[in-house]
Amino acid sequence: MSDAAGPNRVLVLNSGSSSLKYQLLDMSDGSRLASGLVERIGEAGSEVADHAQALERVSRELSGQGLGLDSPELAAIGHRVVHGGTLYTEPTLIDDAVLAGVRELVPLAPLHNPANAMGIEVARRMRPDLPQVAVFDTAFHSTLPEAAWRYAIDRETADRHAVRRYGFHGTSHAYVSRETARLLGKEPEEVNVIVLHLGNGASASAVERGRCAETSMGLTPLEGLVMGTRSGDLDPAVVFHLHRQAKLSVDEVDALLNRRSGLVGLCGDNDMREIGRRMAEGDTAARTAFDVYVHRLKKYLGAYTAVLGTVDAVAFTAGVGENSAAVRAAAISGLEPLGMILDPVRNTVRSGAARLISADGSRTAIAVVPTDEEMEIARQTYALARGGSAS
Repeated sequence: MSDAAGPNRVLVLNSGSSSLKYQLLDMSDGSRLASGLVERIGEAGSEVADHAQALERVSRELSGQGLGLDSPELAAIGHRVVHGGTLYTEPTLIDDAVLAGVRELVPLAPLHNPANAMGIEVARRMRPDLPQVAVFDTAFHSTLPEAAWRYAIDRETADRHAVRRYGFHGTSHAYVSRETARLLGKEPEEVNVIVLHLGNGASASAVERGRCAETSMGLTPLEGLVMGTRSGDLDPAVVFHLHRQAKLSVDEVDALLNRRSGLVGLCGDNDMREIGRRMAEGDTAARTAFDVYVHRLKKYLGAYTAVLGTVDAVAFTAGVGENSAAVRAAAISGLEPLGMILDPVRNTVRSGAARLISADGSRTAIAVVPTDEEMEIARQTYALARGGSAS
């Protein structure tokens, strides 16, 4: 993965509004030296008042293992940042201007970018001497052609208010598309891959020879596939209708579509395992939720096949994608004319490794590829900190 000369450890930080996830990775061999999560930051009754205290706790935990933030073996700190807008389309070394830029983008990601910026500020204060890199969820999708990213609304209004498709889960789509190519024994530039990132949040991407050509999430993570609590694609007039007829405010509609829709809105559960259990017992609401979820997946598989022309592989990833054989089987069922044929035995084998689950005669490879966003962030951070290319 790298040579062993010089410091080779990278600390990856993912700062949420009330949480701080971390992983420490050794880039000489890709091993994980430590990982953890600090929760309930700033909440009533919590012993952790803010992100500064959270990072100090992380530092103490790492020091107890001989892996502290003051270690000379620490090469860099990588930060997950949700929204880079059009300002940041690749991993970026953080300075005062970049931190200000992350804050300028808060209106596009009001729930995430403030916490991301706070984590950066605290980490820079603790290790001002260390290269720190922002890796943006939106960056991988910056290669979308204008035909894919531009919405068909008034151009002047859209440009003035930065209304366009940005896409999210970019580090996952980058990692999984590249690992899928490796699984096929090819370079990313040699294959076209449809990636289905299916977790509580869900997104699809069409990756053409290593570059993202289309993705399902849009201005925000609300657009696209049916998700755990988000509606995905919706007629925009539903918002007007609910405002006029149900007298819901804009904030109430926002909460409905982001937190009380998707699987949980359809059947009351957003856990696919529980939905599967209920379906087995004959629960019709659970069956409807599953069918709506799978129908949307099929639509995107068909659409992205048209976008790419040739599909070398379909890769399932994230919690549902990696673990639900039923979702994978239902999504691929009926797509045999498109060259996608699942092997039912391979599909039901449980494994934590990347693997093919397609039938031997399938024109398109079908794969399960566990995502590793922290490793992707670490790779890009390490490359940039050492003065190389992060791509």
